[in-house]
Amino acid sequence: MRATRTVAIGPSKGTSLMMASYNDGVAETFWDTYLPRSVQGPHATVKPYINTTDPMTDERLTARKAQLESLLAPSPVFTCDVERQDEIDALASKLAPLGPVDGLVHSIAFANYSQGMQPFDATARADFLQAVDISCFSLVALSRALKPQLTKDASVVTISISSTTLASESYGYMAPIKAALDSTVVFLAKSFSTTTNVRFNAVKAGPLKTSASAGIPGYLDNYLYAEAATLRHSALKTEEVASTAVFLLSPRSSGINGQGLVVDAGMGFNFFDREIVRRFNSGGTGS
Repeated sequence: MRATRTVAIGPSKGTSLMMASYNDGVAETFWDTYLPRSVQGPHATVKPYINTTDPMTDERLTARKAQLESLLAPSPVFTCDVERQDEIDALASKLAPLGPVDGLVHSIAFANYSQGMQPFDATARADFLQAVDISCFSLVALSRALKPQLTKDASVVTISISSTTLASESYGYMAPIKAALDSTVVFLAKSFSTTTNVRFNAVKAGPLKTSASAGIPGYLDNYLYAEAATLRHSALKTEEVASTAVFLLSPRSSGINGQGLVVDAGMGFNFFDREIVRRFNSGGTGS
């Protein structure tokens, strides 16, 4: 099993985008959200360049690549293991002839839950460091490799979580990893500002139902609670997260840099919702 692959989306006429992403609903919904709008706009022809990341077997990777090629034909599909700098460098070399890059969406995360969910203090050093490498440092590595190709005012957007200080037992050790990612956004924004106007921001999403989250032990219970805790009492949609990423990529967000934009339908301040409290006190789960 090769540890990681990551996905990407690429150039349209007038605007070129790359998406580096775990095989999840946010990435696929981003294609559905961004591509139709681009086709309908004045710069019509979109030619995506995809590169997938997933802790998957070679057989599964081959199937995933074929699926993407069918979805995005006739555009080429690339694969890249973000734990390997040589593959990141090779990806940058393959993309270089395609022209400048106006935006990068980074939606990569991985944690090894093969032994089930463990107490945080039982986290294995190797697992923690691998998660940092894949989920956080990959943003640094990809941004650095693509820096020569990023336009002066390009936008880089990563996908984080709505809160890194809520100790969710069903999310294992990933919240500290996402906290590192949030900090990395700030430091990349500052670092790149010395020579460019490239912006770095994070979409801090609430719990979502994706193929990636389905593999997290106990995640469903927290997802159902989060749905009840939103102000509208309905779950956050991947389309809403994807649309926020599209906004942060666009010139309409040109004044936003080094920030984390929370998209959680109000969940973060609604934990004492009257209905949730009532259900708890009556012996319910709150969901």
